[in-house]
Amino acid sequence: MVDPEISSSGQRVSAVVVNFNSGQYLLDCVGTALMQVDEVFVVDNASADNSLDLLLAKFPNEPRLKTVRNKKNFGFAKACNIGHTNATSDIVLFLNPDCSLENEAISRLAAVLNSDKSIGMVGGLLLNENGSEQGGSRRAVPTPWRSFVRAFGLHRFANRWPRLFYDFHLHRQPLPASHIEVEAISGACMMVKREAIADIGPWDEGYFLHCEDLDLCMRMRQRNWKIMFVPSARIVHVRGVCGSNRPVFVTWHKHKGMVRFYRKFFRHQYPLGLMGLVAVGVWLRFGLVATYHSVKHIGRMLGVRRD
Repeated sequence: MVDPEISSSGQRVSAVVVNFNSGQYLLDCVGTALMQVDEVFVVDNASADNSLDLLLAKFPNEPRLKTVRNKKNFGFAKACNIGHTNATSDIVLFLNPDCSLENEAISRLAAVLNSDKSIGMVGGLLLNENGSEQGGSRRAVPTPWRSFVRAFGLHRFANRWPRLFYDFHLHRQPLPASHIEVEAISGACMMVKREAIADIGPWDEGYFLHCEDLDLCMRMRQRNWKIMFVPSARIVHVRGVCGSNRPVFVTWHKHKGMVRFYRKFFRHQYPLGLMGLVAVGVWLRFGLVATYHSVKHIGRMLGVRRD
């Protein structure tokens, strides 16, 4: 019997990379992708740096590299839809520009994706630069209750009451020996079947940045498409590259996306008053995180002036 994680899928794969001021990371990402996919479609969200020009200069005669320059930053979801619409393959990989694919990552993902007609989406093992697993590789859906458990540290009681205090950060669990079904994966590296997207609909452009990948996972599962985590497909992910210079902006959209996500999928499962408290908690958290980044920025500025 052939292992589906190492067999070839035999199908074309298009990669969609959304770029925003990614610099050298974009070049490294596309370089590793071109070695494994049939087409790379880079959608640039009005980057202010010269990353797209550097990319085109590095691959001047590469027919498999295609680009779109948006005149404004449309956000991640809309840019993904632009790339998906223009991609020509039945398998589409959404890949962050700060990701580098290790050898055979694409073939392993595609093989699992095609091993079962009910599988609509697969994701690989996201690694930090030190080789440790990132939290987004495999995860449970962060419901309002699970988020409450995580925010107040109640996940520490999961060993005693696992059902009540379940931790959605699955990377703390032992790495499985083979691919497994999960509730959600990260949009940093997400391979999908075109027919699955046609069934559930495109990325929700109501999100600008963050939580749109969870939204897509929720809709996949609602339509009975399976989501698989493939640990043998390894991807190095340097988080926060695109938003490192605008932490408060990124934090705002992350928390705004969280509120949209909760209201969209859980408002009928939780009492109205509780959902109101969840929203208040989300915005209180935003205030704390934004204050932290602002104070940190002021501290850096004062340090520069002293020098």
